[in-house]
Amino acid sequence: MSGTIVVGVDGSPTARKAAEAARDLASALGVTLHVVSAFDSERSQVFGSGSNKWLVSDADKAEHVARAVADTLGGDINITYSAAHGRPADAIIREAIGKEARMIVVGNRRMQGIGRVLGSVANSVAHNAPCDVYIANTYDAD
Repeated sequence: MSGTIVVGVDGSPTARKAAEAARDLASALGVTLHVVSAFDSERSQVFGSGSNKWLVSDADKAEHVARAVADTLGGDINITYSAAHGRPADAIIREAIGKEARMIVVGNRRMQGIGRVLGSVANSVAHNAPCDVYIANTYDAD
């Protein structure tokens, strides 16, 4: 079977649990897992002094988060990662379109209580995704 599953991560325990669910689904379906972390600004900071300076941007930080999650998922599947500019739901959807994903996996964080009224990444993705959406139960991850 061919295709890709896209999962959005932000470094939180709930996102980690969603990534593990995505890995299990990708393994069962025999498809690639693509881990994406969103960043919404073009800020950068300079660290160090003199000739030892490093420029770290929000994009770098987001890519680090995606890579760290991808590296720890293990398994017998192909796992890729990237950082994507934009609000999390929009960035995940754009990645899914670009990868021609067959499924997006997100956690259910903020889908109850006031978060449900104000909106959540899962809610936005579920209503706008170009493919199937799997919402992983992550309530016990925090």
